[in-house]
Amino acid sequence: MESFASVSEETFRKVNTFALKLFASYLLSFMNDRQKKVLANVVEWYSKTALPVGSQVLLKQFRFPVSAATLRNDMSLLEEEGYLYQPHTSAGRIPTDKGYRFYVEEEMGDEQLSHEDQIELKHELLVRRVREARMSRTVAKLLSHFSGSFAVSGTPQSEGGMYDFGMKELLDNPEFHELDEVCRLVEVLDNIDEKFELLVGKLKDDETKIFIGAENPIAEMPSDVAMMVSPYRNKDGERGVLAIIGPKRMSYSKNKSLLEYMKKLLSSSAVFIVLLKGFVIVLSSRT
Repeated sequence: MESFASVSEETFRKVNTFALKLFASYLLSFMNDRQKKVLANVVEWYSKTALPVGSQVLLKQFRFPVSAATLRNDMSLLEEEGYLYQPHTSAGRIPTDKGYRFYVEEEMGDEQLSHEDQIELKHELLVRRVREARMSRTVAKLLSHFSGSFAVSGTPQSEGGMYDFGMKELLDNPEFHELDEVCRLVEVLDNIDEKFELLVGKLKDDETKIFIGAENPIAEMPSDVAMMVSPYRNKDGERGVLAIIGPKRMSYSKNKSLLEYMKKLLSSSAVFIVLLKGFVIVLSSRT
């Protein structure tokens, strides 16, 4: 009987320990999920406002079912792990390169360009094609307009080369108001076509590569910059490239969907343009 009691106590102890570990694991999982949401919301709100995000902003804008103190603890943990950064002691927090990368890989998801934007983009692309000799120039203008950033388009190996557009849009961002930073950025972008010839050769046609801050393969690029690059094949089989260059707080999901849709138009659309007494009639067999 004594032996049985001893075994029972030992078994009970093991079961109890396992139950406690299981419960602790559940709590940890719950905390991790909330912290992921906190990080995602910080990225998204900072992308819109360019202002550090505090716990009160998270409570007001995203309605977390916890206290401001709990959110501050979560943000402190995320800062300790290197996902957030506090620029000033009294300020909220902003994402680090590591925070942006986690968001892009784990939280962003795939976003489809809105139906309205698809229609406008296709219409503008086809109409402007009538007025301008170079499709790549038109594409760069449209990508810049829809993303609010600097855009690059072209076929690096062809005579047409590369076109870019959107320096004003890029420099309007508050990240690029320091004179030294502006001069460095402008110098790099002035020679961006040379850099892309080497970069594009390392990428697959079907991928959209996102470089954030220090990840950028163009070493001279300022650390506040993010770059999305997407190679493609046009209807004639030529290899082209599309790119959007902007602040790290750019809208990654929207810009990625923008590049993907533009690639679709350039790669697979059969377009017929009819000029009739000053009017432009655009017919597209598919989108």
